[in-house]
Amino acid sequence: MRKASSLRQKRLHMAKYRKILIAVDGSESSKNALHQAFKLANEEKCWITVTAVVSPYDGEVETLGIADIRAVLRKPCEDALAEVNKIATTERMLIKTVCEEGEIYERIVDLADAENCQVIVMGRRGRSKTERTRVGHVTARVIGHTSRDVLVVPAGTVIGWKKIVLATDGSRQSSAAVERAIAFAQSYGGGLRVLSVVDVTGEFHAEAPQVVEELVRKAKTYTAAVKQKAAAVGIQTETFVAEGDAADAVTELARTENADVIVVGSHGRTGLRRLLMGSVTERIIGSASCPVLVVKS
Repeated sequence: MRKASSLRQKRLHMAKYRKILIAVDGSESSKNALHQAFKLANEEKCWITVTAVVSPYDGEVETLGIADIRAVLRKPCEDALAEVNKIATTERMLIKTVCEEGEIYERIVDLADAENCQVIVMGRRGRSKTERTRVGHVTARVIGHTSRDVLVVPAGTVIGWKKIVLATDGSRQSSAAVERAIAFAQSYGGGLRVLSVVDVTGEFHAEAPQVVEELVRKAKTYTAAVKQKAAAVGIQTETFVAEGDAADAVTELARTENADVIVVGSHGRTGLRRLLMGSVTERIIGSASCPVLVVKS
């Protein structure tokens, strides 16, 4: 009993997030994200805000026979939050719900700032052909514009922290991801699989093998530094260096290792231009077989 109490105290002391914002849209994917966010909030002892957003009424919608067009437009938002409240009651979770109106990604980002939420949790729908190359309009813009961490939960997945795949490239952005991954692994008794990818083509390797060797050497120093830092707090760590497409290497390692979560670093409030089609972060999220935590510096 004393040991369990000690573990509880440790988790309370090391909680990573104090406030969570969950964005829902009534889809099955967002319902799963809600359940997983509730699980995280329960473990981290977080305050929870749940939002659904309706597009603004611009006066151009046909209103013939409709007395209150705004009420009609808000109904899907209110219905989604009503279902959220039912789920919260069943799971005995105390939540705050907010029905927003406006550009969806802007309202999510602004609400996270207003509520001082440290992480935004969003669903990711199935694994269609399109989603293997892109993550979606709203999610991409939220990640691109927010300065908060974003946890993206694919449909049918469960969040956990026992096996964490951490991608690092030695940058300041990946340093923030390293800190977050180590903190979660330490709090939940997890282990790290640390990967650094030399993102070069076979043609480049053939033309400049010495350059590739130097890049591989640097990649090994990045993973070794993380392993040393994790070992200092008792975290078991395995390191990997791969050559080729970075997004493919990260998601393949996560599948091979049966990872609970992928942790990647990203810039802070960057604007969408830093998260265009083909970016590593977006492609990781689009094809990952587990939740992805995007950590902002």
